[in-house]
Amino acid sequence: MKKRTIAASLALGTTAVLGLAACSPPGSSSSAETLDNGDKSVVELAVFNGWDEGIAASWLWKSVLEDEGYIVNLQMADVAPVYSGLTTDDYDVVLDTWLPTTHADYVEQYGDDLTDLGAWNDDAKLAVAVNADAPIDSIEELNANADLFGGSIVGIEPGAGLTTAVQDATIPDYGIDALELQTSSTAAMLTELKSATEAGENIAVTLWSPHWAYDAFPIKDLADPKGTLGDAEGIHSFGGKSFTSNFPQLTEWLEGFEMDTETLSSLENAMFNSGVDGSDYTEVVDEWIAENQDYVDGLTS
Repeated sequence: MKKRTIAASLALGTTAVLGLAACSPPGSSSSAETLDNGDKSVVELAVFNGWDEGIAASWLWKSVLEDEGYIVNLQMADVAPVYSGLTTDDYDVVLDTWLPTTHADYVEQYGDDLTDLGAWNDDAKLAVAVNADAPIDSIEELNANADLFGGSIVGIEPGAGLTTAVQDATIPDYGIDALELQTSSTAAMLTELKSATEAGENIAVTLWSPHWAYDAFPIKDLADPKGTLGDAEGIHSFGGKSFTSNFPQLTEWLEGFEMDTETLSSLENAMFNSGVDGSDYTEVVDEWIAENQDYVDGLTS
C-alpha cells in the first residue's frame, strides 16, 4: 500500500473539505443531465479522509473529467459511510478501495450493490513504521522495546481498515500488551511523526504506502514475519449501485485506469509539497498534467 512545504500541509491536514461543485464546464449546458457520451453530467466522487493516494487520484480525475464536460463534486468522508452511500447512490464512485485485505469487510457487506472497476495500482501495503534510526527492525521486537516508543503506537482514524488490521491481527498475534494503539486522525499522526523525527525521537506509527511520508521523513517499515498486515494489495475503483448504467463511458475509462507508484508519488509530492491549503489543488494538478500530458491523455483515449 503508499507516499510537502510539509509544515503547511500538516497544519491544515489533508482532510480538508473538498466538496467543490464546479460551474457548468465547457461541453455541457446548465440544464443538461446527460452528456453526449451517454454519461450523467454530474459525478459525486467520494474521497476517504486522510488517504492521500485517493485524494491525489480523485483530484486528477476531477481535472480530467471537467475537461470532458462533467461537473465533479469531491465529497470527503470516512470509509464506512462511503460504502454505505455507494449503495444508495449518494456517491457514484470511490477510487481508493484496497483489496484483498484492507477493505474486504466493506466489500463483503455491501458488494451486491457495488461494482469493482479493477485495480489501478498493485503496490499498496499496510505497515507499522518507525523512525529510520530506531534500534528495532521487526514488529516482533516492538513489545520488548515499548519504553523507547512511549508505550504507544500512533494510529489513524478508528474506522480505517489499517486500524482494524493492527487491532485485530498485529497486536494479538505478536502479543503486544506493553503498547497502546492511539487512534485519532491521519493528520494528527503525521503531525506527531513530523515532530518526533525532527526532534530525533523514537516513534511508532501505523502507515501505508504509497504515501508521501516516506519521502518526507526518515522512517522505515518494521518487518511483519507473521504477515498480519497482509501482502501487497491492489487499489481499486468501485462504482456504486447505479454507476455502470449512469456512467457507461466513465466505467470504461476507470476500468482501463492504471497508475504506477512512481507516477502516483510524483503527483502526490506535487500536490502536497505545493504549499496550498488543501481545499483546492486545481492549479497544482493542472501544472502536473501539463508535465505528464501523454500519460493523462491516455486516461480517456
